[in-house]
Parts: sequence; structure tokens; C-alpha cells
Amino acid sequence: MRLLTLALLLAADDPPIPAGQRLHMDQELDAAIEKATATIKENSKAIDAYSSRGDALFKRGRFTEAADDYEKMVELDPKLDTGHWRRGIACFYAGRFEKAARQFEIYHSFDDVDRENGIWRYFSQYKAAGKDKAKAGLLKYAKDDRQPFPAVYQLFEGKRRADQVLADVEAAKLGDDEKEQRRFYAYLYVGLNAAVEGRAEEAATVLRKAVENKWAPQAGYGPEYMWHVGRVHYDLLVTPKKD
Repeated sequence: MRLLTLALLLAADDPPIPAGQRLHMDQELDAAIEKATATIKENSKAIDAYSSRGDALFKRGRFTEAADDYEKMVELDPKLDTGHWRRGIACFYAGRFEKAARQFEIYHSFDDVDRENGIWRYFSQYKAAGKDKAKAGLLKYAKDDRQPFPAVYQLFEGKRRADQVLADVEAAKLGDDEKEQRRFYAYLYVGLNAAVEGRAEEAATVLRKAVENKWAPQAGYGPEYMWHVGRVHYDLLVTPKKD
């Protein structure tokens, strides 16, 4: 059954990324895939080429291929195994939820402060085994992390509502740049949580705010990658499924 949601109408009439900018982005990603593929044909052990191609494939929504490239990186250099968070995200979108959960679990031994990792473990566990097991299996953090990640964790624990997480960001007395950073991650993870829980319209509305964020796509590798995560998930929600 095809649902014609408000989010879908907005995506068609007023996309969060202008059409020309989107076309240019897609062309650059396709060129990166082509360049990395050529490098791999010349040297099948070129880890950097698998990395860059995996990134571009993911950003083009080709999740299984991206996950496979990230897996190849670890095959070539096992030392990459523990810290390869991109592999976990690609596995999540490729439907390899148990592998994704494992990636975020072992990453915890690599960095036991980053609650963003725990958020992804929760999402992966949710998809693999349901909400109750995901909630019971939330990674434990002895040290605090930057907001809004602790607040998002409280959302999973049932201690805060989604609207409170977003309102807290707006109420915080911060400079414009810091507020835009927190705003991005709050919208991203509140939106992704709604999507994981099956509330597609709500998720699309909130994730659109993350895609419209001006800081994230210009902020460097990690935030830029996560901006693409929000963008591709938004696309999944608002693109009509083919019959």
C-alpha cells in the first residue's frame, strides 16, 4: 500500500536540498566510486580505495556494497576491526543488524565515552531483537558525553520525551555554532529513533530538519558522514516505493 504523506509531498515540491546541488553531489559521488574502482582494479589491496568507495557507495544508498567494501578493509588490515564505526552503520542499513550490533559493542572497548556509538548499538539491537532487549542492553557509560547524546540515551530509557530533547537544545544558552551542532544531532537521532520505531511521518519531518542543518555537511569527516546518514534515511522515507 502506498502512503502519500505530507513528508512525501514536501520532498516532491520543496526538497531540503536544491535539485542542482543534489545533482552535483550525486555526480561527485559517482565519480568517486569510479575512481576508487579503477584503483582497486590496479591494486586489489588498496585499503584507502575501499574506504573512499565504501563512503561514496553508502552516500548513494548502495548499502550492501558499502558494507562489503568496509568488510574488505578489515580483511586486509584486521587492526581496523574494533574502531570501524562506518562498517557498523553500513551493516545496519544493509539489514545486517546483528553484525551492526557487534560492531558497536566492540567499539565500546575502543571508546567508552562516545554515547553516539551506544545509540547505534541500541538501534541495531532494536532491529535485531526488539525494543525490550535493546533497552536492557544499552551500553553503560561511567563518564558523561557532550549533549545531546546523554539526553537521547534518556529518551531510550524512557526518562525523556522526544520533544523535551529538542526543546532542551533550543533552550540552552549557547553560541550559534554550538547550538547548530547540538541541533543537528538532536534532530538526527530523534528522527532516527522515530523511524526505528516505525513512525515514518514523524521521522521524515524531524530528519528533514537534520538534512537542512547548515553546520553538519561542512563540519568535517564525522559530522559530514552523519549528515549523509540523515539524508539517505530521509530519502528512504519519502521516496515512493515501486510496485
